Amino acid sequence: MLAKRIIPCLDIKDGRTVKGVNFENIRDAGDPVELAIAYAQQGADELVFLDITATNEKRKTLIELVTRIAKHINIPFTVGGGISSIEDVSLLLNAGADKISINSAAIKDPQLIKKLSDQFGSQCVVLAIDTKFENNDWFVYLNGGRIKTELKALDWAKQIVELGAGEILLTSMNNDGTKKGFAIDITKQISEAVNVPVIASGGAGTIEHFKDVFINGKADAALAASIFHFKEIEIIELKKYLKNNHIEIRI
Repeated sequence: MLAKRIIPCLDIKDGRTVKGVNFENIRDAGDPVELAIAYAQQGADELVFLDITATNEKRKTLIELVTRIAKHINIPFTVGGGISSIEDVSLLLNAGADKISINSAAIKDPQLIKKLSDQFGSQCVVLAIDTKFENNDWFVYLNGGRIKTELKALDWAKQIVELGAGEILLTSMNNDGTKKGFAIDITKQISEAVNVPVIASGGAGTIEHFKDVFINGKADAALAASIFHFKEIEIIELKKYLKNNHIEIRI
């Protein structure tokens, strides 16, 4: 049985780490390089960096940031935001990223998933799904949660895995930043429907929430931001709690 993973997420805007609630009300959370170093030292299994307002002009800034971070940490990290081509991915991997995360570009051109998987290997391709529960189903959103699609999260998850996605980063927009717990139902549905790891994101507020999403949500990894950034939960204490509750975890 593979060990479960704890993954801090750094949402990057204008070179700073920020955090919001339900994808809105953004506030500053610190320097991303300093946070990355701290998380690596504290025992995070991986890191995720998402440029939440990525545009082509900012790509250079993000690459410089990735290069700086890669020099200082020894754990895998995934970079996402505005990635839409093989060239974008090449630049980020050469800068030191281990994996890339795509969302909107894959929805607009699903064949991009296959192209990236063929070129770089599926283990490098993380598909981010931002989903919101409304009208009795979970619908996929693009452009950082701004635009609703008619895609249903479960159907889309199955499709992207068939196309070559090696991992799914599943964020519930309803739960994001609320600290009321992960979206257990959709996480479980997708985890049981696909044969690649699923990272649960959105809603972590207590150490019990992590146990819940691993046991009942069947997630392979759990991602959180503000509770780590603002030191509400220490990673090592979280891992000890999970281990004491018979969840396979690296300490």
